[in-house]
Amino acid sequence: MTIQTRFVDYQHDQLTFKGFLAWDDAIATPGPAVAIVHSWAGRTEFEEGKAIALAQQGYVGFAVDMYGNGARGNTPEENTALMTPLMQDRELLQQRVARAVAVLRQQPEVDPSRVAAIGFCFGGLCVLDLARTGSDVNGVASFHGLFGAPGNTDGNRITARVLCLHGYDDPMVQPPAMLALATELTGAGADWQIHAYGNTVHAFTNPAANSPDMGAVYSEAADRRSWAALLDFLQEVLA
Repeated sequence: MTIQTRFVDYQHDQLTFKGFLAWDDAIATPGPAVAIVHSWAGRTEFEEGKAIALAQQGYVGFAVDMYGNGARGNTPEENTALMTPLMQDRELLQQRVARAVAVLRQQPEVDPSRVAAIGFCFGGLCVLDLARTGSDVNGVASFHGLFGAPGNTDGNRITARVLCLHGYDDPMVQPPAMLALATELTGAGADWQIHAYGNTVHAFTNPAANSPDMGAVYSEAADRRSWAALLDFLQEVLA
């Protein structure tokens, strides 16, 4: 097994986006793939590492670029400036994540009928919005994502299976938001799961997260448990 990687440039709305693809070159036939949507900071080594980790599990991993030209923020202020335009225009956000999935499906290593999407923080909201639009991806998984409905997908049926991996004490998405999401997903006919981890706050999968005042702290236990839950989910939806 040798994990190979390459950057994939793609276009949307007159902008160039730069994704990161990882796959196992010992797998000779096109296989299942997972798009990975980044946090508010942009596509970083964290998401690229997840693409490689998924390639080691036999998937094609694709760390997407939601901001264009691989833009990254280095401070909370820069991250907010990058994220805010998409939070204010959820239709554009939905178009960008859908375009990334379409590009992933075009890669020669990928079986286009077996594609899922996962996201972290802001990326969790992106993949939930992908499902809300009625995308035919097999499944989406949100890690400590934002749950707020976009307002332009009411009445849509959700066919993608949905997994949300969430810190119960996340100050950015408190328990009533979980109940609201559950009600929304049920109304849309989704096959959904929400796993809540006790004594766990935001960004629990990121070893660099250590901001108790912002409610963002790494949890080794929740990280390990949520990754195991993801692998079980992917085995189910991409079989």
